[in-house]
Amino acid sequence: MTLKPQLRRAIGVFDSGVGGLTVLQALRRRMPHRDFVYLGDTARVPYGRKPPEMVVEFAGGIARFLCEMGLDGLVVACNTASAVALPGLAESCPVPVWGVIDPGVETATRVTRSGSVGVIGTKATIASGAYQRRLEARGLRVWAQACPMLVHLVEEGLADSPEAELLARHYLSGHPEIDTLVLGCTHYPLLRNVLQRVAGKGVKLVDSAEVTAECVEATLGTPPACFVQGRVLHFVTGDPLAFAHTARVLGGVDGEIEPLPLRELARNPQANRRTAGISD
Repeated sequence: MTLKPQLRRAIGVFDSGVGGLTVLQALRRRMPHRDFVYLGDTARVPYGRKPPEMVVEFAGGIARFLCEMGLDGLVVACNTASAVALPGLAESCPVPVWGVIDPGVETATRVTRSGSVGVIGTKATIASGAYQRRLEARGLRVWAQACPMLVHLVEEGLADSPEAELLARHYLSGHPEIDTLVLGCTHYPLLRNVLQRVAGKGVKLVDSAEVTAECVEATLGTPPACFVQGRVLHFVTGDPLAFAHTARVLGGVDGEIEPLPLRELARNPQANRRTAGISD
């Protein structure tokens, strides 16, 4: 790999694929002067179909690779990894670690008026019960629904299409009276218009990407005033061209894309730092 320009006070973000780019975009809107390193583990996507212990292993290797770059913080922009691997990552990483589940749960708890909350997500996220357990522990009534086909529609550029609305109506048709709906998948912010129409104006949509970005900004604050517009470096374990193609549907990629062979996730710390060119 070629050496990269020096990145300063960077924040790491990782996901099993491209969905975490919505979290990255939310972070950059709030902290435009920050540098970011995004890692998409597209060679092993999707995580949701893999055993939890395997996801924990994947997340641990990625976190080590990123944290050895001298980051200020790490964002797990993946619902599956947040559900099964976050406690271990928070304990082992030398920097603050955020997932996308707890911020969404906290926001839903704060904004609900009736105490009735809905959650939609992939099959794996809903089956894990991660959102449901946390919301119910706060005394809320929870309706949860897996929406397996919505991710495919988003990645095909059909987020605001009649097909998307038809599927959304199918998935939400059985929901009870709720006043808050948690978007428990990082692809779903692209479906906000459709989901709002289907759920109704009286239902508050909770975007985990936005509220996660709020939490990170509140903890880390803004970088020094001398920092100019932040930069982004993307690592991709799969095909960079395929990643860039799908990423364009989600708003594009602003920054360089570097292929990352899976063996690189086990490299030594100094090699990792040289690869990304991150300074102390």
